[in-house]
Amino acid sequence: MTELLVRAVLGYLLGSIVGSLLIGRLRGGVDIRRVGSGNAGATNALRTQSKAFAFWVLLIDIGKGWMATGLLATARIPWIAGAPAHWRAWSVAVCGVAVVLGHVYPLWHGFRGGKGVATVVGAVLGASPVLLLPMLLIWLLAVILFGFVGLASILGAITFVVAAAAGSVEPRKPLLTFAVLSALLITFTHRGNIARMLAGTEPRARRLWLLGAARSRS
Repeated sequence: MTELLVRAVLGYLLGSIVGSLLIGRLRGGVDIRRVGSGNAGATNALRTQSKAFAFWVLLIDIGKGWMATGLLATARIPWIAGAPAHWRAWSVAVCGVAVVLGHVYPLWHGFRGGKGVATVVGAVLGASPVLLLPMLLIWLLAVILFGFVGLASILGAITFVVAAAAGSVEPRKPLLTFAVLSALLITFTHRGNIARMLAGTEPRARRLWLLGAARSRS
């Protein structure tokens, strides 16, 4: 239990390194939480800064998710006795949830971070890469059909739950728990997007959506 707690704390601290806020400080103190949508994520970075800025944001946020579940969850902690086997199976889930919570509520940045989508993608990549493909396919399809990145992100997170439940990864319960908690958190962080979609004021990702609209008319 102590080992899982230590991994959770380390995962949270890792998640608190938010890509957009780190790059913003290196670029002269830019805080993208004060521009555009106010979200400290790659989408707002792309809309308000530059492609290069958004690329590094995405790389950092995905990378820390992968590090949490792919490295931190399995790395030996020398000063702590190893956890029993039935606890070790939960390391990936604990580290995955912790790194996403760190991104959304970062200690280093006043507990105001991003919405967690890229970090979830990285965590899934580190935990079970095979589950990432259906998530990305549903995300892309939703953006093309509807044009709403927020809706696509929620549907992608729900797809993670379905894929984890239907997959062959054993033991299933830890990964499924991580998937359910991730989907709930992603939905919660996109509550503003949901409200704007219902009100008809949510902006669309026009290039991909228009591609879908054009195909539907052909």
